[in-house]
Amino acid sequence: MGKLMVLTLFGAGLALIGERLVALRQRTNASREVEPVEPQSCHLIEGLENGSEDIDILPSGLAFISSGLKYPGMPSFAPDEPGQIFLMDLNEQNPRAQALNISDGFDKASFNPHGISTFIDEDHTVYLYVVNHPHMKSTVEKFKFEEQQRSLVHLKTIKHELLKSLNDIVVLGPEQFYATRDHYFTNFFLVLLEIIMDLHWTYVVFYSPTEVKVVAEGFSSANGITVSLDKKYIYAADVAAQNIHVLKKHENWDLTQVKVIHLGILVDNLTEDPDTGDIWAGCHPNGMKLLIYNPEDPPGSEVSSCISLSSQAKLQEQFVEVTWENLVGHMRHSRTERVLHMEKAEILAGWGDTAH
Repeated sequence: MGKLMVLTLFGAGLALIGERLVALRQRTNASREVEPVEPQSCHLIEGLENGSEDIDILPSGLAFISSGLKYPGMPSFAPDEPGQIFLMDLNEQNPRAQALNISDGFDKASFNPHGISTFIDEDHTVYLYVVNHPHMKSTVEKFKFEEQQRSLVHLKTIKHELLKSLNDIVVLGPEQFYATRDHYFTNFFLVLLEIIMDLHWTYVVFYSPTEVKVVAEGFSSANGITVSLDKKYIYAADVAAQNIHVLKKHENWDLTQVKVIHLGILVDNLTEDPDTGDIWAGCHPNGMKLLIYNPEDPPGSEVSSCISLSSQAKLQEQFVEVTWENLVGHMRHSRTERVLHMEKAEILAGWGDTAH
């Protein structure tokens, strides 16, 4: 009887693992292939050979790019080199990427930048907030941008119990921001278990010097985050669930869910068109190729305009869910992390291995 019970439990365990692995393949679109399409006007930005994880663009046309991310389970193109922040001036006819110097006193050797966000103060001072993973931990670094010197002055390191496994960040005030947590566990093997079991334990957290709190829960893997032009709504991507959460922001910084838009593709970083309010997303058509990386057959990437807002006053009714006809293009590269729609129909897109 005891042996029968053991065999029954063993069989049930194998069946559960098998079902979870099949579900994982479905969630990651493991069988999907992308036909390579090279847009005629697409050209490589030199100097970003170690990847371009996230991008944030100032109204002046200056673009900050985080590069050199080392992320557990993902390929690293320069595992022994520290990460960097690059600057591009999109007003130039042939913009180039320039590495920004970082002030002394900051541990540049362990710099591992992930999501970034800028904030412009009333005196026009530009601050850059960077999700950092020194020694695979999570902090938020606050820098002051010195435009004339093309440098960053480190001002502060922000740590908190809720600021773990951070992915992306959107800053809405002086030291007031929302950030996404993409995994509940920090141990690599527990993270794998979390992915296989599809635990919806990640969240969006709000931070200020006086209050830190979870403001949206139930994400499988919270990822890219941005804010509407009128600052009334927060958009947060759930990459594993293949959707975007639309959240209403309240006076006390709490968030309430308005709508969840399912795209049927792994949604990564988000950005809002400064002219139209459309949301642009960098997406992964085949997430399994990210987990099992083959340089001879790298993951494809898709750039998608996934939300169109014609009236902020009628937000809930004005969503246009993405169809494959909305896709701007397919790029056969490592992984699309950030897409920004600029004036004159220009797109600056960052990949895990390069930038275009």
